[in-house]
Amino acid sequence: MDVDAYLARIGAKRPAEPSAEALRDLHERHTTTVPFENLSVHLPERIELTEDALVDKIARRRRGGFCYELNGAFAALLRALGFEVSLLAARVQGGERLGAPFDHLTLQVDLDEPWLADVGFGRFARFPLRMNACESQFDPEGEFLLLDAPGGDVDVVHDGTLAYRLERRPRELADFVPYCWWQATSPDSHFTQGLLCTLPTAAGRITLAGDRLVESVDGKRVERVLVGEEIVAAYHTHFGIELSEAPAAGTFPAPGPAK
Repeated sequence: MDVDAYLARIGAKRPAEPSAEALRDLHERHTTTVPFENLSVHLPERIELTEDALVDKIARRRRGGFCYELNGAFAALLRALGFEVSLLAARVQGGERLGAPFDHLTLQVDLDEPWLADVGFGRFARFPLRMNACESQFDPEGEFLLLDAPGGDVDVVHDGTLAYRLERRPRELADFVPYCWWQATSPDSHFTQGLLCTLPTAAGRITLAGDRLVESVDGKRVERVLVGEEIVAAYHTHFGIELSEAPAAGTFPAPGPAK
């Protein structure tokens, strides 16, 4: 893996050694430079869950992705830098129930203590979270609390609401291939129902949802509808994504799973 290219992509320097401080810096830089986006679901692109393909997409093609891609690639980077990383499966809270197993991929990074690292959940913690902490943890994106759940699982609570329940059993990237394919193809998946691209900013967040550009600055929300080339320009200006034309939701059915 071209570690230097990946580090350049997120504007980070190679850390001298694996440490909590280095993880914190890499995590923040990743969340603020690599967008959470689902464009591949609506473009003639295969989502390939291999480390080489994911790193190439983010570091060379300067794209983003959703959880399997972003956290899968970040895990590869961390391992190349000497960190001990485990892939964990999680069930996302949707409405009044938890989603299916493998609904989400997140990371445990083991240093002097275990840390939850998640750069692939959209609006989530900008910094890693201590997995053994009993108290609330405060972050620019809100208040987080990690609680024991049945069966040895962990509930991750964001601003008083359950975000997801994660298992502690380490998984392989290939374990997530079937559900990644479901997320990219099923009409019941929210990823197939519309286009989304989002990044936190110094003062809030910027999101392009289809043709709607939403900017949140210091708690104030401004929304406007874009047309044609304005959409292409917005992807470039705000997210660094180069497109020849504006994607349309549901234009291309995603191909079968690849691994």
